[in-house]
Amino acid sequence: MTFPGSSEPVHASRRRFVAGLAVGGVAAGMGLLRPSPVWALTNPGHPTVLGGTDFSLDIAETPVNFTGTPRTAVTVNGGIPGPILRWKEGTTVTLRVANRLRTPTSIHWHGIVLPFDQDGVPGISFDGIGPGETFVYRFDVRQAGTYWYHSHSRFQEQTGLYGPLVIEPAGPDRYRSDRDYVVMLSDWTDMDPERIFLRLKQQSDYFNYARPTASRFFRDVREKGWGQALEMRKMWNTMRMNPTDLSDVSGAAYTYLMNGVPASGNWTGQFKPGEKIRLRFINGSSSTIFDVRIPGLKMTVISADGQDVLPVPIDEFRISTAETYDVLVEPGEDIAYTIFAQSIDRSGYTRGTLSPRPGLEAAVPPLDPRQWLGMGDMMGAMGGSAKPMKDMDHDGMSGMNHGSMAGMDHGAMAGMDHASMEGMDHMKENAPKVRHARTEYGPGVDMHVDMPRTNLDDPGIGLRDNGRRVLTYADLHTVGGNPDPREPGREIELHLTGNMERFMWSFDGVKFSDAAPVHFNKGERVRIVLVNDTMMNHPIHLHGMFSDLETPEGEFQVRKHTINVQPAQRITYAVTADNPGRWAYHCHLLYHMEAGMFREVVVS
Repeated sequence: MTFPGSSEPVHASRRRFVAGLAVGGVAAGMGLLRPSPVWALTNPGHPTVLGGTDFSLDIAETPVNFTGTPRTAVTVNGGIPGPILRWKEGTTVTLRVANRLRTPTSIHWHGIVLPFDQDGVPGISFDGIGPGETFVYRFDVRQAGTYWYHSHSRFQEQTGLYGPLVIEPAGPDRYRSDRDYVVMLSDWTDMDPERIFLRLKQQSDYFNYARPTASRFFRDVREKGWGQALEMRKMWNTMRMNPTDLSDVSGAAYTYLMNGVPASGNWTGQFKPGEKIRLRFINGSSSTIFDVRIPGLKMTVISADGQDVLPVPIDEFRISTAETYDVLVEPGEDIAYTIFAQSIDRSGYTRGTLSPRPGLEAAVPPLDPRQWLGMGDMMGAMGGSAKPMKDMDHDGMSGMNHGSMAGMDHGAMAGMDHASMEGMDHMKENAPKVRHARTEYGPGVDMHVDMPRTNLDDPGIGLRDNGRRVLTYADLHTVGGNPDPREPGREIELHLTGNMERFMWSFDGVKFSDAAPVHFNKGERVRIVLVNDTMMNHPIHLHGMFSDLETPEGEFQVRKHTINVQPAQRITYAVTADNPGRWAYHCHLLYHMEAGMFREVVVS
């Protein structure tokens, strides 16, 4: 089988990814990419740093080669990623963005609180930047931390238009470090993103090479017997869902990058033993959630989405699309350490190195085993354990009801006895009330969760009980506590909905083109309730304002600009509507957003 526009078989493409040609980064380092006055590399993966208050950014097509096949990217100042922009809290920045493309473009300043007409979302906050035009962004910088910027025009983000953004605080840094590195993770594809989107619409699991197979079925027969193996397979087939559908696009089509180079490019940050190093992780991917660790080295999380948090020592963290985390590490030995970032579906990875001197490398760990989604990922609180479905026995399937899963017949309810029903009734009495909108009952929604789970201490599929200390949202506490202690005056509940087979995504079953705006009253404190009625993670981003994530009891937890909602999970957060204008609100998985999981928020 081959990808459209490519004569190379998919399996060869995957092998090539694992080998990880560094041609794209090497070409940049040798000056083979189209030159730009401000683009230079001392070595692959170390982009230009632009500081000050006045910036000129050129958006243009640039030849790249990450896989052995020449392609054309859309870049800022000729690089992937674009230059690191360093601002200073309390200043006013001016950014002149020139469009050298033949199509309109844009830049959105992700996580930055600014006037809505400077936010950079075509059709919402401005008209976009036409071919040959220059748009001047100008606004006050009122925050500090690690952020990023990217295009908000169709699939340009997927083709390379993104870059890091670091804002220095007006005063001293709360957490001192001897060295400071940006580590930007992203996904590159040789395919035209329009073709990827078409493939997903035609077959949503087109890029999933971990679908249940006949050999796996016979293994289940040996382990569980014919009856349970058939029952489990019948359940998934009846629901027309896939227990391994963790990512829309996998390593079959993606090459994963760290600071613009693939795994074999081996981005390297140097250190001296005993130094304290700040690593600013940014997930600038279009469709990939990464799990990050540095074997042999503890990390201390000190910032989430640009906001300082109380230090949290960890071994590993999941970074959803568009999130940022700053960590401190203190390598004490004169050896190299691998920075390892594997995709949530375990179809590939990228890596870099922390090294006391050039040329050293550390061992690259193998990919973790891929896990199947569990009952908790599908049914929420009613599913009980998040044990992988492939390991679930007959009794573990109790707790499912017909009304909770569209398209399921009574055969899927096998194993439910009277005691199980009583247990479900008890859980239902104590579970938060869920309101499914009438619009959820249509062809665009194939699943409903009546009793979502509300816990924030679940690291998620693939990270549970792995023997490592994994970060969860429950560990994060913003320094200084709640920035607005007012109790929200009203509540807005939205459901994250989709039809996975048809690749339809929406809020409350309504895609963006058919949806009315969500209205906030200027100055109010409003609570947003998000219920994930799907089996996929959704990183939800509200432009122009921060989201104050709450505990299940309604207490302030952590301030973020992007909040990942796990499958069958209910989360709540408060928003202070103090920034008038029209704002985008969407899932940051690019293909979900383009398929309809997008709303406009109006503050007036």
